[in-house]
Amino acid sequence: MDANTTLVAYKALAAAIIFTGSSIGAALGLGILGSKYIEACARQPELIPTVRTQFFLVLGLVDAVPMIALAFGILYSFGVI
Repeated sequence: MDANTTLVAYKALAAAIIFTGSSIGAALGLGILGSKYIEACARQPELIPTVRTQFFLVLGLVDAVPMIALAFGILYSFGVI
């Protein structure tokens, strides 16, 4: 194998690790966030509108991290960075 083939293989491996890590992290984060939301709603039902707003704000932030990692993984796999 020449150096170029090895470099392409390592880039593909790095992109796969980025994709896998970000998706696992997002799944765990969203699962924990959802369980805490249900727990908070069951504990204090009168605060559901406030908790719901905070839930969706944090949901967007937690979901943005894997999207950024996905963009970096795609850029890395195509050799842009």
